[in-house]
Amino acid sequence: MELDAREHIDIELRNLEEKLLKLGRLAVDALSRSVVALKEQDVLKAREVIEGDAILDELAEDIDMSCLKFMARFQPLGQDLRIVSAIMHMAVDLERIGDYGTSIAKRATKLSDRPHIKPLLDIPRMEADIRKMVNLALEALMEKDIKKAEEVCRLDDEVDDLDRQIFHELLLIMMERPRVIEQATELLLISRTLERAGDHATNLAERVIYLVTGKKVSASQIRRPKEDKD
Repeated sequence: MELDAREHIDIELRNLEEKLLKLGRLAVDALSRSVVALKEQDVLKAREVIEGDAILDELAEDIDMSCLKFMARFQPLGQDLRIVSAIMHMAVDLERIGDYGTSIAKRATKLSDRPHIKPLLDIPRMEADIRKMVNLALEALMEKDIKKAEEVCRLDDEVDDLDRQIFHELLLIMMERPRVIEQATELLLISRTLERAGDHATNLAERVIYLVTGKKVSASQIRRPKEDKD
């Protein structure tokens, strides 16, 4: 009976992990396509991201309900409980990252009717870093790999560096060319949105570390000291 119950638990946990991986793919895809839409000024791509948000939300809700049913059925303890708890929290972070993709897509639509005030280089770099962070965090979950989770936290330093660089560049542009303040402000908000997505990616990593070790570790303990960022 114990072996049979253990087998059922393992199957259900694998199913939950597979659903989370699918949600992760949808989230990073939304973020990536929104930035492409922004760079290429492609309204159609932006609208596809916005319309796809409902599917992402439905999957996140399904994961939440599945986790609750798992806990009610198996009453997990120890690592099983940490795994299902981590999946529930990670689903929230991934759903939020997907929402950020929708937010950027809406701004991309708004900015599609005018030339860019500067080449968009750093915003796509931020998105690429965040995509790497999310994928690495999900790999860390599946492999129960603490080192990969810690690498996610360190990558967030690069995202923050790019956010600060974008802020300073756009601030100079606004001072020199007041007529583009509106567009520059929108780009600042997009950069800040990506920075927040990076924070949610580090949340994923923190959950993996807790899952494996049973200890709560903040990303700030792994990243470089704040005084070295300035």
